Amino acid sequence: MAEMFASFDALFAFQPLLLLTLGVSLGIVVGAIPGLTATMLIALTLPLTFYMHSVDAITLLVGMYVGGISGGLITATLLRMPGTPASIMTTFDGFPLARSGQPGRALGLGITASFVGGLISWCFLAGLSPPLAKLALKFGPWEYFTMVLMALVMLASLAQGSMIKGLIAGCLGMILAMPGMDPSLGQMRLTFGFHDLDAGLKLLPVLIGAFAISQIIKDAVEIDWKPKMMAVQRKGIMLGVKDFKAHGINMVRSSVIGTWIGLLPGIGANIAAMLAYSTTKNLSKEPEKFGTGHEPGIISAETANNSSIGGAMIPLITMGIPGSVVDAILLGALIIHNMQPGPLLFTTNPEVAYGFISSYLIANIIMVVLMLGAVVQIAKVMYIPKSYLLAGVLVFCVIGTYALGNRFFDVWVMLVFGLIGFGLEYCKVPLGPFVIGFVLSPIAEEQLRSALMMSEGNMFDLFTRPVATVFVVVSVLSLLWPVYQERMIRRQREAAAAKNKA
Repeated sequence: MAEMFASFDALFAFQPLLLLTLGVSLGIVVGAIPGLTATMLIALTLPLTFYMHSVDAITLLVGMYVGGISGGLITATLLRMPGTPASIMTTFDGFPLARSGQPGRALGLGITASFVGGLISWCFLAGLSPPLAKLALKFGPWEYFTMVLMALVMLASLAQGSMIKGLIAGCLGMILAMPGMDPSLGQMRLTFGFHDLDAGLKLLPVLIGAFAISQIIKDAVEIDWKPKMMAVQRKGIMLGVKDFKAHGINMVRSSVIGTWIGLLPGIGANIAAMLAYSTTKNLSKEPEKFGTGHEPGIISAETANNSSIGGAMIPLITMGIPGSVVDAILLGALIIHNMQPGPLLFTTNPEVAYGFISSYLIANIIMVVLMLGAVVQIAKVMYIPKSYLLAGVLVFCVIGTYALGNRFFDVWVMLVFGLIGFGLEYCKVPLGPFVIGFVLSPIAEEQLRSALMMSEGNMFDLFTRPVATVFVVVSVLSLLWPVYQERMIRRQREAAAAKNKA
């Protein structure tokens, strides 16, 4: 508890608070611009934090994370375009309510729900992280390997689209993480005679290429698209006590759903919002109103997607397992700053571990103040022409990548991965499994090698470890569940077709 209070005390110094406010502000603005995402912003900012103090860097990135997810509701509500994938469900009721003449009311519901979701998930983050970190200290190599395996399998199997495509993306990411020094034998592998590959492919060029450059290419293809203008007024943006009484149960329920979905590795805020939305609709006495501008739909979607951020941070800071793609970038930030992600973070760098927790709470407070106070002005950034934005973003991508190691080779890697990312998205292959496979593959390999050395090559030794066995079982079930769902859907379609013929 003393460390928690110390982290809050340090956060309220001028520089950390300024960085957190800057991060939230940039996140909201970028989240409100169609085509730009929080993932792109954080990946682009990561090189700039290289020479910053580790706590300041984490503070800035967490602020961008919270602001980026929250800012996405602006475009989702006013343009029917989710600024981030997490805001997909918000479009269902936010846009119809805004189009009916109540844009301020629609934005106010989303902003307040986002804040409540963040506040409740922070309670779980602050309460569960320290004890889970102590429990994770008892894990051995088998537990860590199977936990990483579970994260990769769950992300691939639950990714949007085909499970096979998710697995292919994850395996591709793992393969591309292999060039360089073998961690066990100390020999070079898969460098093909290129000395620039002796240290492997750097994380930052891969992240910036996969998310920023691929998005630039995608936006350049649609450079002439212009959104339709919608007048935004402040009327109805502030909620009253009656609103909290009417939507309080929905907020709490959706926050809990979002937090626990966020805990599961790799599932993400969009799935949390979908589950909370469908739960609220199923429990509603007026399910037919959902999708027509119904307020509980906005509340459930925005509460869940923001609360999933706090949930996803729990496995990140306690076990070093990213709960989402953005968390994978935050994991990369820890590695760049020479910190060991996982349970030892609370022992070796408690100021960073508790910095995550304290900055997440204050970021949500700053977010709700900024958005309630300036959402009308922020909404205008949606209409900035893309031609003005993309050139500047590309320049920062090149500068940030080159500055990492003063090598133009990294810039070529960034551009190549930009094409790879664009190609994967064009083929409907999810980027999440690809990036997290790239990030987690070295950890999985290192832990597997250590476990096999301890067991003298006996792979079945992992079944003598109860926790590792549970992780393996969950991995197998995660692979089988989509197959089972697809079979059930096929049977229902066949039964319906047979009934129609009869």
